[in-house]
Amino acid sequence: MNSSPMKTASFDVDAQKSFTPLCPDELPVAGGDLIGAELNVMASLASVRVGSKDAHTPQAPWVVKTHADMLQPTQLEHADLTWVSHCVPGTEGFTLLDELPTPYEYDYFVWKGVEPDLHPYGACYHDLHNKLSTGVIEYLKSQGVERVIVGGLALDFCVKTTALQLAGAGFAVIIHLPACRAISEDGAAQAIVEMQRAGIVISTSRALLASLVGV
Repeated sequence: MNSSPMKTASFDVDAQKSFTPLCPDELPVAGGDLIGAELNVMASLASVRVGSKDAHTPQAPWVVKTHADMLQPTQLEHADLTWVSHCVPGTEGFTLLDELPTPYEYDYFVWKGVEPDLHPYGACYHDLHNKLSTGVIEYLKSQGVERVIVGGLALDFCVKTTALQLAGAGFAVIIHLPACRAISEDGAAQAIVEMQRAGIVISTSRALLASLVGV
Protein backbone atom coordinates (compact mmCIF):
# COMPACT_ATOMS: atom_id res chain seq x y z
CA MET A 1 0.00 0.00 0.00
CA ASN A 2 1.07 3.57 -0.61
CA SER A 3 2.40 5.48 2.38
CA SER A 4 0.57 8.56 1.10
CA PRO A 5 -2.74 7.53 -0.52
CA MET A 6 -3.27 8.60 -4.11
CA LYS A 7 -6.20 10.95 -4.62
CA THR A 8 -8.82 8.87 -6.38
CA ALA A 9 -11.76 9.63 -8.65
CA SER A 10 -14.52 7.33 -9.85
CA PHE A 11 -15.86 7.56 -13.39
CA ASP A 12 -19.35 6.34 -14.34
CA VAL A 13 -19.20 5.94 -18.12
CA ASP A 14 -22.55 6.10 -19.93
CA ALA A 15 -24.51 4.22 -17.25
CA GLN A 16 -27.73 4.95 -19.13
CA LYS A 17 -30.93 2.95 -19.52
CA SER A 18 -30.44 2.88 -23.30
CA PHE A 19 -27.70 0.30 -22.72
CA THR A 20 -29.88 -2.00 -20.61
CA PRO A 21 -32.77 -4.43 -21.14
CA LEU A 22 -35.01 -1.60 -19.91
CA CYS A 23 -34.79 -0.20 -23.47
CA PRO A 24 -34.85 -3.32 -25.68
CA ASP A 25 -35.18 -1.39 -28.95
CA GLU A 26 -31.95 0.54 -28.35
CA LEU A 27 -28.66 -1.12 -27.30
CA PRO A 28 -29.66 -3.51 -24.50
CA VAL A 29 -26.50 -4.86 -22.89
CA ALA A 30 -27.25 -7.98 -20.84
CA GLY A 31 -27.10 -7.08 -17.16
CA GLY A 32 -26.55 -3.42 -17.88
CA ASP A 33 -29.28 -2.49 -15.43
CA LEU A 34 -27.49 -4.28 -12.57
CA ILE A 35 -24.36 -2.17 -12.18
CA GLY A 36 -25.66 0.81 -10.24
CA ALA A 37 -24.72 -0.51 -6.80
CA GLU A 38 -21.17 -1.32 -7.93
CA LEU A 39 -20.74 2.17 -9.38
CA ASN A 40 -21.79 3.55 -6.02
CA VAL A 41 -19.22 1.34 -4.30
CA MET A 42 -16.57 2.81 -6.59
CA ALA A 43 -17.66 6.30 -5.63
CA SER A 44 -17.49 5.45 -1.93
CA LEU A 45 -13.76 4.78 -2.37
CA ALA A 46 -13.12 8.04 -4.22
CA SER A 47 -13.09 11.72 -3.30
CA VAL A 48 -14.21 12.91 -6.74
CA ARG A 49 -17.03 11.46 -8.85
CA VAL A 50 -17.32 12.15 -12.57
CA GLY A 51 -19.66 10.75 -15.17
CA SER A 52 -20.71 10.82 -18.79
CA LYS A 53 -23.71 10.34 -21.01
CA ASP A 54 -24.18 9.65 -24.68
CA ALA A 55 -26.45 12.33 -26.17
CA HIS A 56 -27.40 11.59 -29.78
CA THR A 57 -29.90 12.89 -32.28
CA PRO A 58 -31.88 10.16 -34.09
CA GLN A 59 -30.97 11.95 -37.35
CA ALA A 60 -27.23 11.29 -36.99
CA PRO A 61 -25.65 9.97 -40.21
CA TRP A 62 -24.42 6.78 -38.50
CA VAL A 63 -27.94 5.73 -37.40
CA VAL A 64 -29.46 2.61 -38.97
CA LYS A 65 -32.96 1.24 -38.51
CA THR A 66 -32.32 -2.32 -37.39
CA HIS A 67 -29.88 -4.16 -35.16
CA ALA A 68 -28.96 -6.37 -38.11
CA ASP A 69 -27.47 -3.32 -39.85
CA MET A 70 -25.25 -2.33 -36.92
CA LEU A 71 -21.48 -2.46 -36.56
CA GLN A 72 -20.85 -1.81 -40.23
CA PRO A 73 -18.13 0.63 -41.39
CA THR A 74 -19.59 4.05 -42.17
CA GLN A 75 -16.83 5.72 -44.23
CA LEU A 76 -17.51 8.80 -42.08
CA GLU A 77 -14.56 10.72 -40.66
CA HIS A 78 -15.92 11.06 -37.13
CA ALA A 79 -18.12 7.98 -36.71
CA ASP A 80 -16.63 4.62 -37.55
CA LEU A 81 -19.55 2.19 -37.18
CA THR A 82 -23.29 2.14 -37.65
CA TRP A 83 -25.62 1.90 -34.62
CA VAL A 84 -29.34 2.05 -34.05
CA SER A 85 -30.62 5.26 -32.51
CA HIS A 86 -29.90 5.44 -28.78
CA CYS A 87 -29.55 7.86 -25.87
CA VAL A 88 -31.76 10.54 -27.40
CA PRO A 89 -32.19 13.47 -24.98
CA GLY A 90 -35.67 13.55 -23.53
CA THR A 91 -36.21 9.78 -23.76
CA GLU A 92 -36.07 7.11 -21.07
CA GLY A 93 -32.92 5.68 -22.62
CA PHE A 94 -31.07 8.94 -22.09
CA THR A 95 -31.52 8.80 -18.32
CA LEU A 96 -29.02 7.35 -15.87
CA LEU A 97 -29.75 4.20 -13.90
CA ASP A 98 -32.09 4.88 -11.01
CA GLU A 99 -29.46 4.10 -8.35
CA LEU A 100 -27.16 6.87 -9.56
CA PRO A 101 -27.06 10.59 -8.76
CA THR A 102 -28.41 13.14 -11.21
CA PRO A 103 -25.78 14.65 -13.52
CA TYR A 104 -25.90 17.85 -11.47
CA GLU A 105 -24.83 15.92 -8.36
CA TYR A 106 -21.58 14.73 -9.93
CA ASP A 107 -18.43 16.77 -9.48
CA TYR A 108 -17.96 16.88 -13.26
CA PHE A 109 -20.12 15.54 -16.07
CA VAL A 110 -19.66 15.03 -19.81
CA TRP A 111 -22.29 14.83 -22.56
CA LYS A 112 -20.80 13.29 -25.69
CA GLY A 113 -21.93 12.83 -29.25
CA VAL A 114 -24.16 15.90 -29.28
CA GLU A 115 -22.90 16.97 -32.71
CA PRO A 116 -24.72 14.76 -35.25
CA ASP A 117 -21.60 13.72 -37.14
CA LEU A 118 -19.47 12.99 -34.06
CA HIS A 119 -19.80 9.57 -32.44
CA PRO A 120 -16.99 9.25 -29.89
CA TYR A 121 -16.67 6.28 -27.56
CA GLY A 122 -14.32 7.68 -24.95
CA ALA A 123 -15.58 10.37 -22.58
CA CYS A 124 -12.34 12.36 -22.59
CA TYR A 125 -12.62 13.65 -26.15
CA HIS A 126 -15.54 14.74 -28.32
CA ASP A 127 -14.07 13.03 -31.38
CA LEU A 128 -12.45 9.76 -32.44
CA HIS A 129 -9.08 11.42 -32.98
CA ASN A 130 -8.50 12.70 -29.43
CA LYS A 131 -8.38 16.30 -30.62
CA LEU A 132 -11.33 18.02 -28.89
CA SER A 133 -11.09 17.61 -25.13
CA THR A 134 -14.26 17.32 -23.06
CA GLY A 135 -12.29 18.89 -20.19
CA VAL A 136 -12.54 15.92 -17.85
CA ILE A 137 -8.81 15.15 -17.95
CA GLU A 138 -8.01 18.76 -17.20
CA TYR A 139 -10.59 18.81 -14.40
CA LEU A 140 -9.21 15.68 -12.75
CA LYS A 141 -5.66 17.04 -12.91
CA SER A 142 -6.81 20.37 -11.45
CA GLN A 143 -8.24 18.45 -8.49
CA GLY A 144 -4.96 16.60 -7.90
CA VAL A 145 -6.43 13.24 -8.90
CA GLU A 146 -3.82 10.58 -9.63
CA ARG A 147 -5.95 7.44 -9.91
CA VAL A 148 -9.33 6.80 -11.57
CA ILE A 149 -11.66 3.85 -11.01
CA VAL A 150 -13.75 3.27 -14.12
CA GLY A 151 -17.02 1.41 -14.68
CA GLY A 152 -20.08 1.69 -16.89
CA LEU A 153 -21.44 0.66 -20.27
CA ALA A 154 -20.34 -0.89 -22.41
CA LEU A 155 -17.01 -2.41 -21.41
CA ASP A 156 -15.89 -3.23 -24.95
CA PHE A 157 -16.52 0.24 -26.38
CA CYS A 158 -17.00 3.38 -24.30
CA VAL A 159 -15.59 2.08 -21.00
CA LYS A 160 -12.47 0.64 -22.64
CA THR A 161 -11.82 3.75 -24.70
CA THR A 162 -12.30 6.07 -21.73
CA ALA A 163 -9.94 3.98 -19.60
CA LEU A 164 -7.28 3.98 -22.32
CA GLN A 165 -7.61 7.76 -22.72
CA LEU A 166 -7.17 8.25 -18.97
CA ALA A 167 -4.16 5.94 -18.88
CA GLY A 168 -2.67 7.81 -21.83
CA ALA A 169 -3.08 11.04 -19.87
CA GLY A 170 -0.95 9.65 -17.04
CA PHE A 171 -3.54 8.48 -14.52
CA ALA A 172 -3.33 5.15 -12.74
CA VAL A 173 -6.51 3.43 -13.93
CA ILE A 174 -8.52 0.60 -12.37
CA ILE A 175 -11.40 -1.07 -14.21
CA HIS A 176 -13.94 -2.49 -11.76
CA LEU A 177 -15.46 -5.35 -13.76
CA PRO A 178 -18.54 -5.84 -11.51
CA ALA A 179 -19.51 -2.27 -12.46
CA CYS A 180 -19.29 -3.03 -16.20
CA ARG A 181 -21.12 -5.08 -18.79
CA ALA A 182 -20.06 -5.74 -22.38
CA ILE A 183 -21.90 -5.99 -25.67
CA SER A 184 -20.21 -9.34 -26.34
CA GLU A 185 -18.09 -11.84 -24.40
CA ASP A 186 -15.38 -11.77 -27.07
CA GLY A 187 -15.39 -7.99 -26.98
CA ALA A 188 -15.00 -8.04 -23.22
CA ALA A 189 -12.07 -10.44 -23.35
CA GLN A 190 -10.31 -8.40 -26.03
CA ALA A 191 -10.94 -5.18 -24.12
CA ILE A 192 -9.41 -6.59 -20.93
CA VAL A 193 -6.30 -7.72 -22.78
CA GLU A 194 -5.93 -4.35 -24.49
CA MET A 195 -6.36 -2.45 -21.24
CA GLN A 196 -3.92 -4.65 -19.32
CA ARG A 197 -1.34 -4.06 -22.04
CA ALA A 198 -1.77 -0.33 -21.37
CA GLY A 199 -1.04 -0.87 -17.67
CA ILE A 200 -4.66 -0.71 -16.51
CA VAL A 201 -5.42 -2.79 -13.42
CA ILE A 202 -8.47 -5.06 -13.41
CA SER A 203 -10.62 -5.38 -10.29
CA THR A 204 -12.95 -8.38 -10.05
CA SER A 205 -14.53 -7.83 -6.62
CA ARG A 206 -15.32 -5.17 -4.03
CA ALA A 207 -12.70 -6.62 -1.71
CA LEU A 208 -10.01 -6.49 -4.39
CA LEU A 209 -10.98 -2.96 -5.34
CA ALA A 210 -10.73 -1.80 -1.74
CA SER A 211 -7.29 -3.37 -1.42
CA LEU A 212 -6.12 -1.79 -4.68
CA VAL A 213 -7.24 1.62 -3.46
CA GLY A 214 -5.61 0.99 -0.09
CA VAL A 215 -8.71 0.99 2.10
